[in-house]
Amino acid sequence: MQMLLRMVYPPLCISCSEPVESYFGLCGPCWRDTPFVEGVVCDLCGAPLPPGPGGEEGRATCDDCLRIARPWSRGRTALIYRDNARRLVLGLKHGDRQDFARPAAAWMARGARRMLEGAAESPTLVVPVPLHWRRLLARRYNQAALLALGLGRELDLPVVADLLRRGRATRQHRGLDARERFANMQGAITVTPRHRALIRGARILLVDDVMTSGATLAAAAEACLSAGAAEVFVQTLARVAKDD
Repeated sequence: MQMLLRMVYPPLCISCSEPVESYFGLCGPCWRDTPFVEGVVCDLCGAPLPPGPGGEEGRATCDDCLRIARPWSRGRTALIYRDNARRLVLGLKHGDRQDFARPAAAWMARGARRMLEGAAESPTLVVPVPLHWRRLLARRYNQAALLALGLGRELDLPVVADLLRRGRATRQHRGLDARERFANMQGAITVTPRHRALIRGARILLVDDVMTSGATLAAAAEACLSAGAAEVFVQTLARVAKDD
């Protein structure tokens, strides 16, 4: 049956549709054009850092995170938001490429596992950054929720897709500077009332597709901590690099 399935539906590159060896994979050229994050990274957002004195992997901090206070404990990302990574993220976000969430979650899980090692013993919940209901209705799905569900499967952790809600329709962040983005998100995300008991004392692994300034993730993290979460971690699919 597997041979027949491969004959009828051969595995194709998720980016360019060229034949590959396994399903949900990238071909060689697309893999080389996808900037995966490796080596020394910022401990708060996962952005790659140059190696140097005191630059032990996972214990350094980038300029952005030194300048902007982060309400979460640690953060990681799988990709840098450029080249083929940007095309893949946009396909997931706006192109109805929901199939991309499966391999993306596997890439995200590599950093998340290392990030969560040694953390305090308490329940860990995987939680996506929410969309406002109007945007969800227009898009038909929340890409962060798809990534969270896949990451939960990879890490064998429970996912609470509706733990957070965006009660106010915020402006699009495109064209706004960092200060405007943080002001735009002020008070926009809250904990769903029926989950207030669940969140108390829990560790929260926040999931989103892209981090730029961190305003949306900060609003979500602050909502979790205000509701009694013990600690918040952040895992994104892609991080906008400073040069971008």
